[in-house]
Amino acid sequence: MGERSRAFRTWEGFALAGVVIALGAGAVMALGLWKWFVRATAPVVLDWPGGSWAFGVAAGVIVALGFLGARWFSGPAFSGSRLQRAGHELGTAVCAGAAFAVLMYLLASLPGKNCPSYRDGCEYIPGTGSALIACLATSALLGWGGYRLQNARAEERQARERERMRKLRKRGKGKTRMAR
Repeated sequence: MGERSRAFRTWEGFALAGVVIALGAGAVMALGLWKWFVRATAPVVLDWPGGSWAFGVAAGVIVALGFLGARWFSGPAFSGSRLQRAGHELGTAVCAGAAFAVLMYLLASLPGKNCPSYRDGCEYIPGTGSALIACLATSALLGWGGYRLQNARAEERQARERERMRKLRKRGKGKTRMAR
């Protein structure tokens, strides 16, 4: 192995380490900025009319609809142009991202596990627990309702298909015809 290729590998290693460190530092700064934003805005948001329970219900609706929208956009294999596929992928990302951001907003408003309440930015924000409970309960109920609705539609579709096949077999034009 030549001296030149060893030096090139060393340079690549240092470059890769630098990129990893920079990305890690950026992620830590973004998470810190997010936590600061949430801790600064949560008291105002949780004090809106209706209180924390109403905010939790609204957040639960956003979470449920976001995940249902993401599931709809990422449904069966979509065969269209690249632009249409990109639109579906963008729709999936936006819907799932909105649902995830709202849930993470509520979780970030809770005090940290190793954060003493006397430290600045660690105090309990009144209403965060009830908002989180309302959000989780609302999204679970809406998700369960959507699941039941989807199953009912699928069963109805299967029943129609069975009835259609039964009528075709009665006239001699169903699947049994292929066996002849």
